[in-house]
Amino acid sequence: MNADLRAAADAVAASLTSPTSNVNGYPQAFNRGAVGIALLHIERAAQGLAGWDVAHAWLTAATSDGVGTGQDATLTLGAPAIAFALHGAACQGRYSYAEAALDRAVATVVQQRLEQAHARIDRGNRPSQSEFDLFNGLTGFGAHLLRRDPRGSLLPSVLAYLVRLTEPLKDDDNLPGWWTDDPVTRSQYVISEGYKGHSNHGMAHGITGCLALLALSQRRGISVPGQTGALHRICDWLDTWQQRGPHGPWWPQALTIDELRSGTPSQTGPGRPSWCYGTPGIARAQQLAGQALGDSLRQQLAEQALVECLTDRRQVSLIKDVGLCHGIAGLFQTAWRMIADSRDPHLASQLPRLSGLLLAAPPSDDFGALDGMAGLALAQMTSAIDAVATNWDAFFLLN
Repeated sequence: MNADLRAAADAVAASLTSPTSNVNGYPQAFNRGAVGIALLHIERAAQGLAGWDVAHAWLTAATSDGVGTGQDATLTLGAPAIAFALHGAACQGRYSYAEAALDRAVATVVQQRLEQAHARIDRGNRPSQSEFDLFNGLTGFGAHLLRRDPRGSLLPSVLAYLVRLTEPLKDDDNLPGWWTDDPVTRSQYVISEGYKGHSNHGMAHGITGCLALLALSQRRGISVPGQTGALHRICDWLDTWQQRGPHGPWWPQALTIDELRSGTPSQTGPGRPSWCYGTPGIARAQQLAGQALGDSLRQQLAEQALVECLTDRRQVSLIKDVGLCHGIAGLFQTAWRMIADSRDPHLASQLPRLSGLLLAAPPSDDFGALDGMAGLALAQMTSAIDAVATNWDAFFLLN
């Protein structure tokens, strides 16, 4: 199977050698953009599977219309996205001047975002998801900084902000500090005039991504005052809202004020087992938190949650997409990282079946790294080689 997976990944890469084709989105975007496809070719070059010329061509395409440093610059778009991708090449002794320039640009954006976030907390207002989440907010900047400059001064500043985020706002009904007035995107919720916000539990857009960043940092000996308390606050919240079904524990994707007051989520069962909102992503964050806190029981229960999820054929059958965000590639990569940190043989035994699903994944007309074929190829390479050279999946706070 390894040879077949390697061939499948090679075929995807071969279809993405020319930056003039296959990209329908903004060049600086991870999703359908050149920068996400560059990530694939950087990993291949670092693995010794290809030369650097194709990676260079995609990086050039990603910066063809400049490098965005405005309010829309995030881990998925603009300078931070390019900086994240470029770091994999810079670790191989390339692009040091460009990386230094991007470091300065990213630092400016992070400092501006931190100032705005602290001012918002000081005013006692609720946050938007884009202030703190992984894809659009400060958790995403933290993911990049943890990979690029873990001992620098900016990462502790992001962690200190996340500590404040987990504290309840004054005079706000003891709601958690990450409670947002943003609309819930799940279709069963209708936003009415009396809507009073929600708690988002996903890795991509919710508090679980913050938990993963805090835990990964603490696991590496990087901490700020209050960080352990913040980890406990998030874990306690997730423990409170953990649900139990016939195939193991699961967590609602989001929680509204009415559900909070009734004590019962409207979601009646686990959704698709995706990295972004499903049990796998939340279980990985819980596993990391268990390691960071020295809580072996939490780690064990997180690993068992993934085992039960993966052995539920109905849940796994809900995965229809190929990509890393909410497809089979993300499910595999999450499980692979959890297995590396686990001693549970039942978890490791699930990997061959997941590799088979990677191999059987249908082609997609999305060629990006988040939802499309570039992301699938990255996971196929992980499965075939059983290694990651550039720590690219730090983008998803998996390591």
